[in-house]
Amino acid sequence: MAFPTPNATFEEDGSPALDAARAAWAAVANVIVAYEPVRMLVNASDKAAARSVLDPRVHLIDVELDDAWLRDSGPTFVHDLGGSDVASRAVAWRFNGWGAQSWAAWGHDRHLGTRVARSAGVEVDRSTLTQEGGGFHVDGEGTVLLTETVQLDPDRNPGWSRTEVETEIHQRLGTTTAIWLPRGLTADYDEFGTRGHVDVVATFTRPGTVVVHTQPDPGHPDHEPMREVAEILRTAVDARGRRLEVVELPSPTVADYDGRPVDHSYVNHYLGNNVVVGCAFDDPRDATAAAVLADVYPGRDVVLVDARDIFRFGGGVHCITQQQPAVPSPG
Repeated sequence: MAFPTPNATFEEDGSPALDAARAAWAAVANVIVAYEPVRMLVNASDKAAARSVLDPRVHLIDVELDDAWLRDSGPTFVHDLGGSDVASRAVAWRFNGWGAQSWAAWGHDRHLGTRVARSAGVEVDRSTLTQEGGGFHVDGEGTVLLTETVQLDPDRNPGWSRTEVETEIHQRLGTTTAIWLPRGLTADYDEFGTRGHVDVVATFTRPGTVVVHTQPDPGHPDHEPMREVAEILRTAVDARGRRLEVVELPSPTVADYDGRPVDHSYVNHYLGNNVVVGCAFDDPRDATAAAVLADVYPGRDVVLVDARDIFRFGGGVHCITQQQPAVPSPG
């Protein structure tokens, strides 16, 4: 994870917005650290503030930061199966502030893929593809979910064809089959949006099964697009030749903030050791989402954390976390 630092979205030191962001990020870290180690990247000038809100078990690492969405700016950890022993590696994608958006800064964050990999003690592979970790999901058996408005965004990858994108992703992730979704949630195309990240739309819970965000309100702008996404997933075939089982995860009942649609989504959760850390919105559907997550992730505790402030700044629980899987034992 990365600790919120003063910038265009969080505002300046001492602002209520920055304090709220830090409290929200800390709430997530403090849940996860009860189940597995947590390392928090932090600007040196923010270290005292971080220590004041974080569980003392959270390990702080001094790194220069522009922002705090480590799912997107950090590396993707993979398992290298090429030798006699399985080893961890990290893929550092090109990062340019979600398509060089006017409010974004990425002078430091564009180096985080390499810096995090080195801190973790693993080899790093630098990709020429511009994308973020929230822009794809994999099933672990060769299938990857993508969205056309992210990987094919001309402000991210000008001139890249769909085939070229797939080739690069398959080479880096070891996948063989890409399922393309046409777009993300409506609010994700607002000023501080990502232009269609899949991690608020759909994710694999295990090979062959995917949960998908649905919008029950027919008057909401996401109702029809998410119905189309669910249908694409139901008819899709994964890398093993299976039709996907689709589990619907309805959106919270509160669909707008100050008259504008929000992209609140229960799909955007973190899967950890013996735990699922999900998003809560003080909404009647929080309990329904918790029940669905408990069903699709049997044997794990389901802990919901208030994610309204995280979404207010542009993302959710999945967006602010990045897992480093353990290396599997030989055999």
